[in-house]
Amino acid sequence: MNEELEIIASESSSPNDFDFLVGRWLIRNRKLESRLSNCSQWTEFEAHAECRKILNGLGNIDSFRTNISDQSFEGMSLRLFNPRTRLWSIYWADSEKVVLDVPQVGSFADGIGSFFARDIYQGEKIIVQFCWDVTNANRPIWSQAFSPDNGHTWEWNWYMTFTRE
Repeated sequence: MNEELEIIASESSSPNDFDFLVGRWLIRNRKLESRLSNCSQWTEFEAHAECRKILNGLGNIDSFRTNISDQSFEGMSLRLFNPRTRLWSIYWADSEKVVLDVPQVGSFADGIGSFFARDIYQGEKIIVQFCWDVTNANRPIWSQAFSPDNGHTWEWNWYMTFTRE
């Protein structure tokens, strides 16, 4: 996992890139039941989220709440903008693992945010990609993909469609 990904900020990258996300949201989730196993079965569920700015606008934090199999599940994202590199780092933690995942790093260009990180999934090295499509800021879409082959192929395994509450 020592191999660094070369991630360069877009020309338009700014601390205001995630302003669209501030507020309360209803989220429609569509998630593969099993990842990197040629699965074609999807689970769909609703969640609620709330996002607010922190650190004088150089970051934000949100909460994600839902029930999975009648069990309460809570997650949170911490997003930090580095003014020197003009890159965002997105950290995730949830009530199952209770640790911060490795950060996804990237920026926005033309309403699309692309964020990447090297990680381990079920003992295997992967690259994780987050995509934020905010071409319609009133209905943003977040998606996640895994690549087990250093970015040659991607399995899109989770989609979230946001609607304001």
